[in-house]
Amino acid sequence: MKQTKAQTLILLVAIAFTGVVYAGGDHAGGHQHGENETAIGKPGESVNVNRTISVVMTDNMLFTPSNISVRRGETVRFVIKNNGQVKHELSLGTQKELLEHLELMKKFPDMEHDEPNKVTLSPGQQGEIIWQFTNAGGVNFACLMPGHYEAGMKGLIKVGKK
Repeated sequence: MKQTKAQTLILLVAIAFTGVVYAGGDHAGGHQHGENETAIGKPGESVNVNRTISVVMTDNMLFTPSNISVRRGETVRFVIKNNGQVKHELSLGTQKELLEHLELMKKFPDMEHDEPNKVTLSPGQQGEIIWQFTNAGGVNFACLMPGHYEAGMKGLIKVGKK
């Protein structure tokens, strides 16, 4: 079977494009990690929720509660309510991840989030995060809207053994 140079070029471009699409994975860094698992756990499924924890955000730059305890392996539905008059967010992450994202938020304060470990809420809004905690230790959470973290809007989830 004879192929022209144009046909060969089209085939090579198609193969290269397919590789880029599949290498992208499902998050910004590309490549999936064992069902989206990270150092702080992974997105949970609603059918596996073990319990629901309500978290309230207010303009006095506090989360209530700000200290939460869960068990390793537990899937938690966080129902988050913004009772303030300004936009707030709740982001789960390691301290390093949160500080890196904080720097981005300073440059792009109107950034929209579409990650399963973050929710941004306008005044009066309610949202949720469903998260499975797969590792014992601590998981940080914070509001990374400019000035909020610096004012103390952060908390800790203590993940105990099963």
